[in-house]
Amino acid sequence: MKRITVYGAGSWGTALADLLARKGHQTTLWCRRPEQARAINSTGRNPDYLRDSDLSPSLEAVPDLKEASGASDLHVCAIPTQSVRSFLGEAKPFWPEDARLCNVAKGIEITTGLRISQISSGIIPRCRYSVLSGPSHAEEVIAGKPTAVVVASAIPGEAELWQDIFSGRSFRAYSSDDVPGVEIGGAVKNVIAIAAGIAASRDMGYNTLAALASRGLAEVMRLGARCGAHPLTLAGLAGVGDLMVTCFSDLSRNYKLGKAVGEGMSLEEAMRSLGQVAEGAYTVDALVRHAREIGVELPLTEAVHRILYDGVSPECMVGSLFGRELKPELPPEMYWGREKNQNV
Repeated sequence: MKRITVYGAGSWGTALADLLARKGHQTTLWCRRPEQARAINSTGRNPDYLRDSDLSPSLEAVPDLKEASGASDLHVCAIPTQSVRSFLGEAKPFWPEDARLCNVAKGIEITTGLRISQISSGIIPRCRYSVLSGPSHAEEVIAGKPTAVVVASAIPGEAELWQDIFSGRSFRAYSSDDVPGVEIGGAVKNVIAIAAGIAASRDMGYNTLAALASRGLAEVMRLGARCGAHPLTLAGLAGVGDLMVTCFSDLSRNYKLGKAVGEGMSLEEAMRSLGQVAEGAYTVDALVRHAREIGVELPLTEAVHRILYDGVSPECMVGSLFGRELKPELPPEMYWGREKNQNV
């Protein structure tokens, strides 16, 4: 049995805290709002997220960050990406310098273009960082439906530690050392899911959805190649797997956001209608700027950005994508491990 604190009592943090508590770990769920913590402790349910799910009786919710930090040796961060920097600054005084941290959020910081591992290393340099990602809707995890994810760390043994902690009868974690690949797959797929939701709302058809997902994967891989990710990571759970579940499921917040925008809502109206954070709406802004800086072409991401922030219509998005210069499906830089002119 391990002592673990999960920070962030949204849907994903709540589902993982319940999963860990039911595995027998001494689990604390940190809530930013005291009234939310009181409600969880008194009713056994989260009043704001996954409201109909009974939580493990052993799960304790705590609103005090110092108390929550001191209750555990292991830390799971389920804080939305754009708030991670401020949260880590708050938590740093209460954590050891080499704190074991597993991040489960997905996204890229807008102001800097940094991944969460890079934010973490800048604030807590000696932190033993891991990241968990993959096709994993919180609603299905808390219902006990079979789920597979991947957990990655650059530090030997850390991914395997978290793999053992999370894995159980209906939740299986695979280990990896490819932190950039797992983080990029989890971040970019949210943007592609918005495009899929927009296309679905306009009844563009399954051919279009399949094309968007496939070409979205090409963008994940192009960015991943530039950032040092391994291509097989992006062909696995953190890439293809997460892309599939996010682009074709009504449980996906980013897919629902895209549908709302496609049906005529403004971005602000769509965000309010969700009542939860859809990271893709923020990640797309960071990706567009970062990709331009490092010279990576992301046409689908650019198109989503124009729809969300410039008011361009979805039909114009399709027109611009299909009107681009004709190219090979895989450009030369995508052929990892192959000679450019090799006959195969």
